[in-house]
Amino acid sequence: MDELGRIAMLARVLGTARAGLEVGIGDDAAVLSTASLAGQRLVWTIDEQVEGVHFRRDLVSWRDVGWRATMAAASDVAAMGAAPWCTLAALVLPLDVDDAALEGIARGQREAADALGAPVVGGNLARGPALSLATTLLGTCERAVERRGARSGDGVWLAGRVGLAAAGLRALERRRGDEPALAAAVAAWRTPHALVTEGLAMGAVASAAVDVSDGLARDAGHLAEASEVSLVLDEAALVDDAALRDSARALDESAIDLALHGGEDYALVVTSARPIEGFRRIGEVRAGAGLILRGPWGERPLEPRGFDHFGG
Repeated sequence: MDELGRIAMLARVLGTARAGLEVGIGDDAAVLSTASLAGQRLVWTIDEQVEGVHFRRDLVSWRDVGWRATMAAASDVAAMGAAPWCTLAALVLPLDVDDAALEGIARGQREAADALGAPVVGGNLARGPALSLATTLLGTCERAVERRGARSGDGVWLAGRVGLAAAGLRALERRRGDEPALAAAVAAWRTPHALVTEGLAMGAVASAAVDVSDGLARDAGHLAEASEVSLVLDEAALVDDAALRDSARALDESAIDLALHGGEDYALVVTSARPIEGFRRIGEVRAGAGLILRGPWGERPLEPRGFDHFGG
């Protein structure tokens, strides 16, 4: 198909119906009515998924590519305590991405957008040397939770799993993705879910929050730095996940290393003076700086290491 044909196909697959949408796919820009947003803040994010950096074609389906790109952006909105509202998607397509592949990507985007209640209302198509998807997601909230704001004495709370997605990626890279013992890990990496319900639950009470995309230690380190505090993380709480332990054992990997330094979990790390529904306590906030890991051997400084687009 030519460009117009592909745009027509995307409009058919993605659809654009939602309250407040005045103009959707097919015009120069989407038009949204803000009449329903009185008293609310608009939260914007953009996330890029690039072939060879964030995914490999031999490890995912085209549907997975679209799903993962959409959920990754939605996780940023969830971490601010916001509800997804609508989505824009820009795709750069190399010559070897055919019409069937593009439709598969679009179907993954549509399924994720439907699950989030944030339809794709527009975007852009371009030709380029590598496949990439840039997803802009808009959300709404009454109060945005930032990374700064954690206070000494707060608990550190986690929603979702950490380390399991990294185990899934390792399983796929080692051609072991079909093993039953690793099925949960593979699913965690291929089809992550943004924790929107949990993000809304913490919105009114959290002092600070961040989503886990680049690894728990790295992202928790961002929160600690922004809040000018120290976070103490409990090793036992981080590996209290049978699927993580089983996957780590099957792969001969360290469960705590996967939990701390694996990425693409899209879990939420929150600080709060009191418990939050859907979250479990994994540590505490102290005065000071940096991260500390606490275990049966005592406490030690923890390097905020994880995925770095520009690191060595």
